[in-house]
Parts: sequence; C-alpha cells; structure tokens
Amino acid sequence: MNAFKNGFDTIIGEGGVTLSGGQKQRIALARALIRKPKLLILDDALSNVDSDTEIKILDYIKIKLIDTAIVLTSNRLSVLSFCNQIYVLREGKIIETGSHMNLIRQSGEYYKLFSNQMLLK
Repeated sequence: MNAFKNGFDTIIGEGGVTLSGGQKQRIALARALIRKPKLLILDDALSNVDSDTEIKILDYIKIKLIDTAIVLTSNRLSVLSFCNQIYVLREGKIIETGSHMNLIRQSGEYYKLFSNQMLLK
C-alpha cells in the first residue's frame, strides 16, 4: 500500500489502480489476518505470491496467529511443511496423513510429490 500514491485511500479496480494476482492475494490475506480469527481457511491463498513473500506470510501466521485453527489447501507443498497435520488426497480420498516429517519418512505419495517440487525449484 505504501507504493501507491494515495496509500490506503487508493482507488482499486475500474477507474483506479490495477492489481496483479499476487497483490490481490496479499490484500485479501491481510484483510483476513488483521482480524485474528479463531478459524482461518486459506484455499491456495499463496499461489500467486513469490517464495520470499510466502515465507514472510507463513512466519507471520506462525507467530501472530498461534491460537488460530487454520485449514490450508495448496498445490505448493513447501507451504504445507509448517502444518501440524497434513492430509494427502487422491480422487477425493485421503491416502496419507501426518506431519511433514512423518510423511517424508514414510516415502509415500507426499514424499514423491514434495521431492519432485523441490527438484523443479
């Protein structure tokens, strides 16, 4: 918001500033996080942010929202590594469950997907 000429008073959208996908996601996320909810549902909410911003957001969530229950979906498995419990789905069915480290140790589907994503980085 500091980058915009009128800061928080900047008009966004039609007749105003056009935002990138990442900017839209960060603003929507900021609106949710500022309320410090008891339950926060993030449906692939970090897909359009770069990895540095992703790390900052996840660090904020870990520190500031410690009492918040979070349901997080993501195709980027690096986002899930901080979760207490991960559910791996295939065709709508749970095929694996556990913490990031437990799932890595099992060397199952999560491990394969995570390894492939790390190789692509």
